[in-house]
Amino acid sequence: MIVASFNINGIKARLPALLDWLKEAEPDIACLQEIKSVDEGFPRQEIEDLGYNVETHGQKGFNGVAILSKRPMEDVTKGLPGDDSDEQARYIEATIEGIRICGLYLPNGNPAPGPKHDYKLAWMKRLQARAEELLASEQPFLMAGDYNIIPQAEDAARPDAWRDDALFRLDSREAWRNIVHLGLTDALRATTHAPETYTFWDYQAGARQKNDGIRIDHVLLSPQLADRLAACEIDAHVRDREKPSDHVPIKVTLEL
Repeated sequence: MIVASFNINGIKARLPALLDWLKEAEPDIACLQEIKSVDEGFPRQEIEDLGYNVETHGQKGFNGVAILSKRPMEDVTKGLPGDDSDEQARYIEATIEGIRICGLYLPNGNPAPGPKHDYKLAWMKRLQARAEELLASEQPFLMAGDYNIIPQAEDAARPDAWRDDALFRLDSREAWRNIVHLGLTDALRATTHAPETYTFWDYQAGARQKNDGIRIDHVLLSPQLADRLAACEIDAHVRDREKPSDHVPIKVTLEL
């Protein structure tokens, strides 16, 4: 089973790029972030025509997440538990063949310090609580998406440039480690420690051409799925195509 995550940066602007990648990579499941579309405006038909079931949790102009699956989805829930007042569309879950698939778009948090960073850290505490619940249930699960976290210096071409950014601040990285240290596995780092392994390049200043990137899109696996991890890959070449997202897909292969 191939499970992928892709921050598409606007489904309407990137639909051709998404369709091309789906045809090429043929993931069984794809978690999308930043669809920037209300549910009723999402281009379901074009994706369903490729054999996918579609579930969305959208928001006009901002945020928004989706799960695409070639297999039936059950018990779909939308929104991260823990704050009923949170109206931002950043989280969706579904059970697919016994695996709980959690798709997320974690807050950016800038400028930091400030209210946006406070929201990010509070959101990460809620994500940690949800991971603890899932671990206690012993249901196999993964959490895939744009975490807006640079875990370590090796995950940025120029780490010093990010020192005071909410993506790389010590408190952000501590919140990330609190989640991982529950017993989850960072799929990419479980398979490679290759340098210059990034998932995002800014549109400005020739960042892609210089490979001035960062790794902020991650797949975290529960212990049951970590034991079944066969591969984790980043489709970096997608960034070089016409009208690309600033992110590229990351995908895991699980031997079920």
